[in-house]
Amino acid sequence: MHSLIARMLSRLAIEPRIDVVFPDGTHQSIGQGAAPRLRMRIVDSPTELRLALNPELALGEAVMDGRVVVEQGSLYDLLDALVAAMHKARPQGWGKILSGLRTAIRRFHQHNTPTLAKRNVAHHYDLKSDFFRLFLDEDMQYSCAYFARPDMTLAEAQLAKKRHIMAKLALEPGQHVLDIGCGWGGMALSIAGEAGASVTGITLSEEQLAIATQRGVESGLPVEFRLQDYRHLTESFDRVVSVGMFEHVGVGYYRDYFRKVRELLNDDGVALIHTIGRSTPPGATNPFIAKYIFPGGYIPAMSEVTAAIEQEGLVITDVEVLRIHYAETLKAWRENFLARRDEAVAMYDERFARMWEFYLAACEASFRHDDLVVFQFQLAKRLDGLPVTRSYIDEREGAFGRNPARAPETQPP
Repeated sequence: MHSLIARMLSRLAIEPRIDVVFPDGTHQSIGQGAAPRLRMRIVDSPTELRLALNPELALGEAVMDGRVVVEQGSLYDLLDALVAAMHKARPQGWGKILSGLRTAIRRFHQHNTPTLAKRNVAHHYDLKSDFFRLFLDEDMQYSCAYFARPDMTLAEAQLAKKRHIMAKLALEPGQHVLDIGCGWGGMALSIAGEAGASVTGITLSEEQLAIATQRGVESGLPVEFRLQDYRHLTESFDRVVSVGMFEHVGVGYYRDYFRKVRELLNDDGVALIHTIGRSTPPGATNPFIAKYIFPGGYIPAMSEVTAAIEQEGLVITDVEVLRIHYAETLKAWRENFLARRDEAVAMYDERFARMWEFYLAACEASFRHDDLVVFQFQLAKRLDGLPVTRSYIDEREGAFGRNPARAPETQPP
């Protein structure tokens, strides 16, 4: 089995070198450089086989179970080197076949009926909110931040993200806004507090709903939060915003989603959809992420999203691609998590903490080296529903920054 793993790794232009220690005590150095800087130990022979046959799933599982141990360097260092090398190599042989099979059956795995969608959301978002507080900013923004300046803190970049989106929505006081996938309520509270609009936020997470509702009551702002699937809404709204929710819609439901957005918008309405995306053709969800982190989730290609938008009669008025911003966001989350890792172990257990460290580290490496980005789609029902140049976005963004007193003061309890 040594030869299979060695052959697989030898195809990769890994830098720095990785010293792989096998269960029998033998080792092999892979990659470039004068001496190994990283060392990983494979604890048992069955793990060797699983790594050789299905490395995308097996590596994460082996780290979770303590069957792959990083003995020199950090887990992030190891994953950073591997992801960078794999991105350059692209799948070959058995790896290419596995990738093709996953793409072929992805609609089955993303069959997100309302019942399944709620179950999938609960798997991740109904973890204890105190757990998410270990690594998120105080407003509990759990999506890509916007580092308008490289020296921004995580909290500053998350506020900048909200204001960037709010500016693109061209909000006016008194408007009614729908927030699909409202999380713990931070976006809705900022819209109500800084733009003077009323907001209805919907989520399928009971844990998030409880905190968002409490924050709304304490703020005194015109916000309402509901446990509701977007497919069941019947009202009309001036604006629709959705941040980090589209990844959970399911590739077979894209036209349904945008049809519902069009139905919910008033004739002069505007929507802003913020979602993780891939800059490559359509593919499949990483098997470790699909099994342990986001069941039913999928990162779309731009071609998949725009096709659905066009077919449902919405006008794409602006598209922005955020690059590297999510890598920096995940870096901040990972560092925060590691600083309070003992608390995560106390809340759950060591295996759970290993799983989350692997998830955060692998995602950071992927957004830094792979083809993952963030799309912001601005949509309207009318071609003339927004100013014809983008200057209004900067102007409105700056105006929010000059009026910080209008921002909500409430923080998650």
